[in-house]
Amino acid sequence: MTDIFLLAGAPAVGKSTTAHALAAHFEKSIHISVDHIRDMVVAGLAHPGNTWTQPLIEQLKLARESVSQMAITYNKAGFAVVIDDFWDPNSQLLEYDELFQKLNVHKILLFPSHQTAEERNQKRSGAGEASQYIADGIRAVYESLKRDISKLEQQGWKIADTTDKTVETTVVYILSKAADPG
Repeated sequence: MTDIFLLAGAPAVGKSTTAHALAAHFEKSIHISVDHIRDMVVAGLAHPGNTWTQPLIEQLKLARESVSQMAITYNKAGFAVVIDDFWDPNSQLLEYDELFQKLNVHKILLFPSHQTAEERNQKRSGAGEASQYIADGIRAVYESLKRDISKLEQQGWKIADTTDKTVETTVVYILSKAADPG
């Protein structure tokens, strides 16, 4: 079987851009964005905020279960699979446990400095309401990760400090970690 990668991190750290660039390194690949799956909800889409509502938790669970099934299906067909998802302080991405049990998944946390994430958000979103909503998400993720980073490393997550990395050097780093059996 070919590789499966899960790229996670705070909002605005380059997960989608990096996932797409990583997928391009393989002869057959698919980039699956959890945000894109969630955006398929036509009515009643719940967004993260300061409080996590039951509809949001349910929609994230459904999206991640769907993404896991897509990953299994495409991987069986010989595709390298690159999933991008935001680090969820609420569930800590436990929805992927079945995928982790069935297949070898390279778990990569994109983790630039908090300041870099804020700057990337400002550059991408400007100063409007969307920027503030994403900034709130960035803060929540970084607060969670401060407590959990060593636990994630023990669980096999590779931490990629992308503060000073380009997309291409980040991809090279991820590929080197995937090739390293230790």
